[in-house]
Amino acid sequence: MHTEHPRGKLCRAHPAMAHPENLLPALLLLLLLPPPLLGAAGRLVNSCIQARRKCQADPTCNAAYHHLNSCTPSPAEEPAVSADCLEAAQQLRNSSLMSCTCHRRMKNQTTCLDIYWTVHPARSLDSDLCLKFAMLCTLNDKCDRLRKAYGEACSRPHCQRHICLRQLRAFFDNAGVSHAQGLLLCPCAPSDLGCGQRRRNTIAPSCALPSGTSNCLELRRLCLSDPLCRSRLADFQTHCHPMDILGTCATEQSRCLQAYLGLIGTAMTPNFVSNVNASVALSCTCRGSGNLQEECEQLEQSFSHNPCLTTAIAFQMHSHSKLFSQDSTSLGKGHQNKILALRPQPWMLSLFSCTLTLILLPTSW
Repeated sequence: MHTEHPRGKLCRAHPAMAHPENLLPALLLLLLLPPPLLGAAGRLVNSCIQARRKCQADPTCNAAYHHLNSCTPSPAEEPAVSADCLEAAQQLRNSSLMSCTCHRRMKNQTTCLDIYWTVHPARSLDSDLCLKFAMLCTLNDKCDRLRKAYGEACSRPHCQRHICLRQLRAFFDNAGVSHAQGLLLCPCAPSDLGCGQRRRNTIAPSCALPSGTSNCLELRRLCLSDPLCRSRLADFQTHCHPMDILGTCATEQSRCLQAYLGLIGTAMTPNFVSNVNASVALSCTCRGSGNLQEECEQLEQSFSHNPCLTTAIAFQMHSHSKLFSQDSTSLGKGHQNKILALRPQPWMLSLFSCTLTLILLPTSW
């Protein structure tokens, strides 16, 4: 006859604990998990002060913490978050600092809160998907190297536009589709101006785009005089061309996006027009086009009012949003491994909960 333990019902045995021979590996697995801190009231807590002490004992963690402390606290104030700050945040991601807390009436509360707000920007990376994709690029050696190359070329005080454009082409041609599209087509809430500005600055518009107000037909003339730009413009006109007034597109969305990104780093580099939406356009005007006004407007509107391009961009941004959604069930295996590698699996949490109950219960029955 089964007698219920006076402390309450025990957890239902996890399959890993159903057989005695599986119990030892399960308990050994627990040794790999960070030990919880038991508060005075019996709840599990992770004080930021204690987490900071643990971090100080690890040279890598300690260096990352000090570097993050020197980074700008608000991404909205400075959209161009440096790769070093993103790397520091990533190095702290696996430390107990990421889940540390402070409580009222605790000792050294001010110190605890200072630590909490130092690591808070690293926590907020989850809410800004443009920063998240930038961090994924930083973690990839090739993407990081190519991004730093065009960042350096396009941010010099005396910018040489042709060098900036060449480095931009190298990035969007070689960094990989997922990284390139992730950085440029990351979704931002309309109210998140910092995220929108960061997305728009991916192309470094102050250097990559023409200074002043060039005529769109002049940009096309320059493009047609260059074999590479000419072929990429033809590719864009083929794969992002609406077939009728209903907006039916000539080819699939992926081909349109590929052709659109192919123009970045050419004389006809397009970009987002503002920080509050995903509308794109060429950096030019049709003023002064004379009897070619209609032709110029058609060229300009092939970017700014192109239903094929607009739909393709919106779909890709929605896909990127789903990629980092906790409820998403359609993650690609490669991205899923990157994003979830450091997250405890549900069966591990269940196993930890049940085994912890067994450890805390008295041994006498």
